[in-house]
Amino acid sequence: MDNQPPTPLQRQFPCTKCGAKLEFMPGTDSLVCSHCGALNKIAESGLDVPLLDYELYIQQLPQDDAVHETLVVHCAACGAESHLAPDVTADRCKFCGSAVVAESQSKKAIKPMALLPFIVNKQQADKLFHQWVEGLWFAPSALAKQAERSGIDGAYIPAWTYNAQTVTQYTGQRGDDYQEMETYTEFVNGRPETRTRMVTRTRWSYASGVVQDRFANLLVLATQSLPAKQAQHLQPWDLQNLIPYADEYLSGMTCQSYQVDLANGFSVAKEMMVPVIRQTIESDIGGNHQRIDSAETQYQSVKFRHLLLPLWISAYKFGPKTYRFLINARTGEVQGERPYSGMKITLLILAILAAIAVIVLIFMGAQGGR
Repeated sequence: MDNQPPTPLQRQFPCTKCGAKLEFMPGTDSLVCSHCGALNKIAESGLDVPLLDYELYIQQLPQDDAVHETLVVHCAACGAESHLAPDVTADRCKFCGSAVVAESQSKKAIKPMALLPFIVNKQQADKLFHQWVEGLWFAPSALAKQAERSGIDGAYIPAWTYNAQTVTQYTGQRGDDYQEMETYTEFVNGRPETRTRMVTRTRWSYASGVVQDRFANLLVLATQSLPAKQAQHLQPWDLQNLIPYADEYLSGMTCQSYQVDLANGFSVAKEMMVPVIRQTIESDIGGNHQRIDSAETQYQSVKFRHLLLPLWISAYKFGPKTYRFLINARTGEVQGERPYSGMKITLLILAILAAIAVIVLIFMGAQGGR
């Protein structure tokens, strides 16, 4: 790797005052010098975040500025593909804590075209991490120290957003309620009596039609190295504040390459469209009840963005298992995996049983004294 020229995701930035290495300072729009502490403001590009044509890229990757050849380090434990700095030959995987060595592979990929910069800084992230660990019920006593040794790191995870128009041809049934008088028999004092009541019935009729929907900014995470439930619960992301991608924002951070490709990401986006399309069909059918027998959807004017989302992440091992702690570096939303102490849970159960036994003995003693 030492003989390889730096890729765009491995660029280094010299300080304008002393020439030392600059790193992005979360919570600001500047790079900070690791030697003299000077802040170097990141220049604004003034560009808009582009939307790219899905069909063009799905057929084959174009030979343009939106595609690059990049060197990635593959983690054998969790499958994450990320980027090490040019002068780093070994590290631990930020996504699972396993050791990785810079045996890089080259791959052609779609460049990130937008990102959300970090707002939550390192000090705030450390505080949120410690509060979360200390607030865990029934956690093993050694967990706090073990998690603290692992520390917390800044990382960008990949994502796709999709825009699309849909045209759906459907068949189904419309149910219209109507009121009808019903005669029934009821036994009163052992004798049958005929009575009437108003009941609601449904009249079903055939329905068919064509409906259209528009979708914008359907977000699909393109990582498989994080616990899916926790990663999804980090939402919402303020996508209205996306800025054009710039290498400077990645300096000093880990950046993961996408594991979910463009086509598979769109398959996930299609599943996200289903409830909305179904609701549109039901509204078009009308009536009091609806049944959808068939629905064929065409997807038109599909556009996409490849973007990076900022996380603070800690991957710590406790026993044989790896646990992940995640912070949305825009909102401070916290999600995490945690172990439980079987001993503490057992002691609590025993204490509850002992308390119940004492209450029973006191009650029995009170009954016997009467």
